[in-house]
Amino acid sequence: MTLQQEIVGNAMQMAVVNLNPGQTVYCEAGKFLFKTTNVTMETRLSGPSNNTGQPQSGSGAAGVGGMLRQAMGTAMQVGQRALAGESLAFQYFTSQGGEGTVGFAGVLPGEMRALELDGTRAWFAEKDAFVAAESSVQFGIAFQGGRTGMSGGEGFVLEKFTGHGTVIIAGAGNFIDLNPADFGGRIEVDTGCLVAFEEGVQYGVQRIGGLNRQGLMNAVFGGEGLSLATLEGNGRVILQSLTIESLANALKKAQGGDKQGPTGGMFSTHAG
Repeated sequence: MTLQQEIVGNAMQMAVVNLNPGQTVYCEAGKFLFKTTNVTMETRLSGPSNNTGQPQSGSGAAGVGGMLRQAMGTAMQVGQRALAGESLAFQYFTSQGGEGTVGFAGVLPGEMRALELDGTRAWFAEKDAFVAAESSVQFGIAFQGGRTGMSGGEGFVLEKFTGHGTVIIAGAGNFIDLNPADFGGRIEVDTGCLVAFEEGVQYGVQRIGGLNRQGLMNAVFGGEGLSLATLEGNGRVILQSLTIESLANALKKAQGGDKQGPTGGMFSTHAG
């Protein structure tokens, strides 16, 4: 069942979700805005894939074994989210006795987008992009391994969405949708500008230039650091016009706390 939702607002958008009787939507803790009184709210550590709401079948050792497996699965989910710096819990909203309404929002000024999953392709998103999804969508953590993740900074941890249904994401500034196939099969972007991409698009990180004069000029004075994100293949990519780092630097500068100096880039001294 497709989630009935409307994204409203301009500079700071929010999603208004209309729930059918018995329908459930979940969000990351801290993204909830409002609800009607007939919508129940419950906070759980388990993700929707562990949340069938049905008792374990069997009895004795089989029942205990099922409960242990479920508990271990929940613990692994919580551990992954903790390592990724994500919220440890989800909030679930279910409409009772009729239709209900729930409102959600992101944490930064910018856009929101509803993605429809048909079960054939997963979606990957930057950390903290997830806002809400219907209970038929599974939320997971994808660790970008080895040299790619460590070089990419923001790209080391990705959120992964699978299953069927609607998932709502948010980012900073304005969004633009691109397909690498329309640009010769490959695009290169600032690592902080990536919001989400479809499964089938290959994500990587490359150094900007070599360890020569121009490469160092790009890193020191260009404000991009030493790396760019690369996206290859045929699939949808969503970018944001505002990076969290640039927003933080602008706020610090407005408060008289800018410590970057004229060079920025790799010599930035602002606190994380």
